[in-house]
Amino acid sequence: MNTNKNEKFNAITETADGVNTVYLSGELDLSVAPDFRLVMEPLVGESSQDLIVNLRDLKYIDSTGIGILLSILKARHGMKSRFTVQEVPPQIQKLFDMTGIAKFFAPQENSQ
Repeated sequence: MNTNKNEKFNAITETADGVNTVYLSGELDLSVAPDFRLVMEPLVGESSQDLIVNLRDLKYIDSTGIGILLSILKARHGMKSRFTVQEVPPQIQKLFDMTGIAKFFAPQENSQ
């Protein structure tokens, strides 16, 4: 799914080998949070599939975007389903470190 409503933010999903991967680009903030939620909602509930959010091309994230990532983490944890955040850009990693949430999104070994 390609959400191109706002040129500042884009989310592209790929599904392969039991893994849903969402590639984010642009800026994830309050103005595009509803779009991000629409993309993520059906994927979060697919407990048989691993879920990966790739931030390689994300330029900015605000507290709303971080809150959505944390709610996904909590939901997936409750279902005992894997959720991983990958390729975090340095400026976003710094924000994750400063807010204390980096430990929740720490890279994990792939057990496949």
